[in-house]
Amino acid sequence: METLKERKQMDPAFTWDLSSLFKDDQDWEAQLPLLDEKIKAAASFRGRLNNAENIRQYFEAETDLELLLSDIYEYAFLRKCEDTAAQDALKMYASAMSRYVQAMTATAFAQPEMLALPEEQLQKITDDPLLADYRYTMVKLLREKPHTLTADQEQLLASFGEVFSAPKDIANTLQEADLRFDPAQDENGELHEVADSSYILLQSSRDRVLRKNAFDSFYKGYGGHINTFASTYAGEVKYYTAQARVRHYDSSRAMALAGEYIPDSVYDNLVSAVRAHMPSMYRYVRLRRRILGVDELHYYDLYAPLAQGDSRRYTYEQAQQMVLDAVAPLGKEYGGTVRKAFRERWIDVYPNKGKSVGAFSSGTYNSNPFIMTNFTGTLDSVSTIAHEMGHSMHTWLSRKAQPPQYADYTLFVAEVASTVNENLMIEQLLAKAETPQEKLACLNQYLEGFKGTVYRQTMFAEFEQKAHAAAEQGGALTPDTLNEIYLQLIRDYFGPDLVIDDQVRYEWAHIPHFYRPFYVYKYATSYSAAVALSEAILNAQKTGDQTAVRRYLEFLSMGGSMDPLDELKHAGVDFTTPQPVNAALDKFERVVAEAEKTYEECLKTQ
Repeated sequence: METLKERKQMDPAFTWDLSSLFKDDQDWEAQLPLLDEKIKAAASFRGRLNNAENIRQYFEAETDLELLLSDIYEYAFLRKCEDTAAQDALKMYASAMSRYVQAMTATAFAQPEMLALPEEQLQKITDDPLLADYRYTMVKLLREKPHTLTADQEQLLASFGEVFSAPKDIANTLQEADLRFDPAQDENGELHEVADSSYILLQSSRDRVLRKNAFDSFYKGYGGHINTFASTYAGEVKYYTAQARVRHYDSSRAMALAGEYIPDSVYDNLVSAVRAHMPSMYRYVRLRRRILGVDELHYYDLYAPLAQGDSRRYTYEQAQQMVLDAVAPLGKEYGGTVRKAFRERWIDVYPNKGKSVGAFSSGTYNSNPFIMTNFTGTLDSVSTIAHEMGHSMHTWLSRKAQPPQYADYTLFVAEVASTVNENLMIEQLLAKAETPQEKLACLNQYLEGFKGTVYRQTMFAEFEQKAHAAAEQGGALTPDTLNEIYLQLIRDYFGPDLVIDDQVRYEWAHIPHFYRPFYVYKYATSYSAAVALSEAILNAQKTGDQTAVRRYLEFLSMGGSMDPLDELKHAGVDFTTPQPVNAALDKFERVVAEAEKTYEECLKTQ
């Protein structure tokens, strides 16, 4: 039975180097008094934000505070992610969170104080040349006027920050530190450890006995704590819906979309388009059942590899080269920075005991980006590195091109760069495939990207919409209510050829993004944008016209300096229409057809 190593046993060559933030924990600790001073400096502007000069000085003080605060929080967060049960890291994270809340509370006066000014005066201040560097900041501020409370009310809400984050923190702790699963037995009687970090790997096994036993173990664990998960999620939904009411939004979804100036039609168009293309997913489910050769396709069969090529394992060194090859169409400078990321240890590579599950890219304005993965050597693991490197390159280019106040891109565009990288990798592997089996393995990866990112994330988006709507209508979010909503969506999205195992009703409790309300739909819209952009980039290689590549790299450098829909329009994708989603789903149907054809070729070579 395989066991994960302790963090201290990991080879440092494959762990991230946090020295671009702080030299060590002691250096981090030494900066806390300076952070306290910066909090006081920003708070000293209270009552003085009534002219352009003072407002500019406040923005500069706030930026200065945020730069150090983000470094301090980021370091503690990354240390906690290394081992979620490590007490020293947990204490650092708690201290960072406490100061984060202090900073938010101390500066909560600013927005309502500025918005309390007469509109004519505020517009005059916005147009003052002294605020030229912060004009877009002021424009966004004016948009918030109808939804901003008084200074005292904003400060009160900010002071409850730690309390309001409790549902998410409790769910994360239960999931990452306390939840335990029975080992799963394979067809040879050998035992395998089941954990959040290894579950998808087990579900990707060719051993159906192992897949079923891992599935049963995993959801037995979640089912045994479903009352707690339902309580934490209900708490999150109630907080968010209550905040929407207090801020005079029509709904919690409206509040979430307004934060990035996304019209309701974008969300609704996504759901409508995906539901209209359900037959394509049902077709893929039927193909999956046929290739696997099973009488009944179960939920634990959805990640099983469809071709022998899927069973190959790659070293981390091979994965690095595959990523570099995939991003070559984006130019030498882009590729050079990716090499720098590998060389300078931006990445924490392998799973260890207590390490956070999944993968992410993070970082601050002053540091290089950081990537956390749980690399297992599968093609999916390689793709994950390409994905997270896309995030990191977006972050790197934005922070090189933009001042601190505009360096952070919005969540709506956050998944575009990551998915472009994934698609470039798959297209490259398809082009290099020498046998039908290799080609089918690549097509499987492509289809899984569509399934997991467009269909599945839209299904999650519907779950959120239904859960929040139920709470807004006074309904109770009991375990039975949440389980039934989720189970019906599984039926809708995967169709009649999938046997719906009863345990899958608990899967919603496993999705951490639900504690970031109305975020998941952006994966689907971003993937749709990435399909268009990656095809344009590859077409540029054939034609020699680098316009699409140039516009894409310009998009990556825009940070948050424009509204996200305008940034995507610059890159060549217009989400004011349903066309990008429909075009992506049409591509999915073509890939399904190509997979069907390739499978027939595989049969002929057997």
